[in-house]
Amino acid sequence: MTLPRPTADPLANVIRPYAWGSTTAIARLTGRPPTGEPQAELWMGAHPGAPSRIDRGSGPEPLDAVIARDPRGELGRRVADRFDGRLPFLLKVLAAERALSVQVHPSTAQAEAGYAAEEAAGIPPDAPHRIYRDPHHKPELICALDEFDALCGFREPAGTADLMEALDVPALAPWIHTLRTADPRTALRTVLTEALGADRARGEGAAAALAPALERAAATPGPSVDTFAAYAAVSRDYPGDPGLVAALLLNHVRLRPGQAIHLGARVPHAYLRGTGVEIMANSDNVLRCGLTPKHVDVRALAEVVDFRPAAPALVSAVPGGGGETHYPASAAEFALSRIDLTDLATIADDGPQILLCTEGAAVLLRPPGRPLPLGRGDSVFLPAAGGPAHLTGTATLYRARVPGHPAA
Repeated sequence: MTLPRPTADPLANVIRPYAWGSTTAIARLTGRPPTGEPQAELWMGAHPGAPSRIDRGSGPEPLDAVIARDPRGELGRRVADRFDGRLPFLLKVLAAERALSVQVHPSTAQAEAGYAAEEAAGIPPDAPHRIYRDPHHKPELICALDEFDALCGFREPAGTADLMEALDVPALAPWIHTLRTADPRTALRTVLTEALGADRARGEGAAAALAPALERAAATPGPSVDTFAAYAAVSRDYPGDPGLVAALLLNHVRLRPGQAIHLGARVPHAYLRGTGVEIMANSDNVLRCGLTPKHVDVRALAEVVDFRPAAPALVSAVPGGGGETHYPASAAEFALSRIDLTDLATIADDGPQILLCTEGAAVLLRPPGRPLPLGRGDSVFLPAAGGPAHLTGTATLYRARVPGHPAA
């Protein structure tokens, strides 16, 4: 007897305990007591490093294994064929109590070439100095659940020179001169690579001197006080780390709840404080630019980073039907939307979806499946096979899917 394919699967998800994580935010979302230890990310998806688990009657099993048995049935022909039978996105709740490392992700071409080169060189996949864990790019988008501080993209060099000059730190003087006199890309490349590698001792000395200067600036009213306060917090998180100089080169942005920012390939960035729903391509490729004890490859950074100044890529939310707000991004792997449910909503797609409830309570019905209650912190996987799903209740839910079919 062949059992009908399930129309929706509750997810049991992994919490990643990175040192920068919040001790309370994810516990509060999921209704679990705090452990006293940092809880940084709640992963929802089929990433092989920490896949969600589902139970279809034979006990819990990893979602990536379930998809591998029947990619077209779980993902739909369109998604399975385009992404080699992989769920192409990973959905997260990210909760930062300390700053994450300044980092950048490669383009697809860079990831493919880098992965092939490291494979040919025989570098083990888990080696600390390994950069390219897979041949994929890693665009990402984060939507703030509370006030969220981040750094994103290079500020215009003249603006950074003004910011540095206001701090009155002598060790910064040569870099201020470079930022004022060289063309923008050369200036930014020079300061970043010197602080992290070529003149690391000066970078460490500058970081140590910056700490009290930033504290003073953060306590002095003025138009840049919030930015100085954000950098002062970073200096407390990573005392003496030359990555603080790299951080000073980047735009500071503060997101209000419901606002989102998109991080494309080659754009340096760091999340500093706050909780958000993050979606990304299902990849592990990260090059770090400081604020971390992990490996920093300055030569590789110089090849990958886009040194053009650019404003943060804030996402303009687009209202849709049924209380759904869309956060457009250029990525082929993912689309994110928020559903503010007040009564009834219907969603349909020809690919896989994940729903996460962050507030309130809802009931999901996708015939012929049974009604599935969703409370705060609950998430569910909707395989491609199946018709429209109906939501009732009063809740806020985030919806992850693969673009290409009109959202409904």
